[in-house]
Amino acid sequence: MSREETTNIFGNYVMRFDGTPDLSNCHAQVSGSGQESNDCGATAGPAQELRLMFRMFGVEFFGVDSLLSEPAQPMSFCPRSVNPVPAPVITPTRPSGPTAPTGSPPPFRLPPLPPLPPLPPMPPLPFSEASACSHQYWTMPEYKCYWRVLNPESKVALMFGPLAARRFGTDMTLWEGLQGRGDPYKTLLREGTTALLNSYNSLQFPYNSIGVVTHMNWALMGSTRGVLITALRFIRANSGSGKVTCKLTPCK
Repeated sequence: MSREETTNIFGNYVMRFDGTPDLSNCHAQVSGSGQESNDCGATAGPAQELRLMFRMFGVEFFGVDSLLSEPAQPMSFCPRSVNPVPAPVITPTRPSGPTAPTGSPPPFRLPPLPPLPPLPPMPPLPFSEASACSHQYWTMPEYKCYWRVLNPESKVALMFGPLAARRFGTDMTLWEGLQGRGDPYKTLLREGTTALLNSYNSLQFPYNSIGVVTHMNWALMGSTRGVLITALRFIRANSGSGKVTCKLTPCK
């Protein structure tokens, strides 16, 4: 059977047959009108076998593969281009310069490093071990190299704060504070300065630097008895409490 149909909006042909014809062994093919065709696009392809898509409520739906094909060569009546654009010709070129070797490159290896020079001997580190030195040690010239953090000319007021400035003045230096004696407050300043030096020189000193300044200010805010008690505690710590000695060695 044959029927004239046009494509739908999707470009597909849809045909409907009334009744219940058996289409299982049928083929579909698109054919021309029998007249000379001027269509230079797609042409009718070979017949395609119908495939049952699904069956529901007595209705069967069949589908086929594409029924149109494009000829390998245009028909004789199709117009040809006056100035056909030639296909681009790509000529392989070789980069200038030496050609890379075909094999894998040899593994890159760094030249051996020269041996490192021996490390110089480490200087003595008294701050890594327990050490406690009295004020007499800190006033000796041969131990002046251990004034690392503090300077002998540093002001007492700068190191211990406003309370110390009010009691000892703003011009007194730490070196002068180490000479104090005969007065509870001068003794406190001498031993407090010594304890501050020991705290910077030994990590195992009973007081750290902040603790020395704190106890010094607490004593200055209290009574004379409190000043003497704090001074005696500093003297005990600076003497090593009978267990720790002074680890300072003469400077070279």
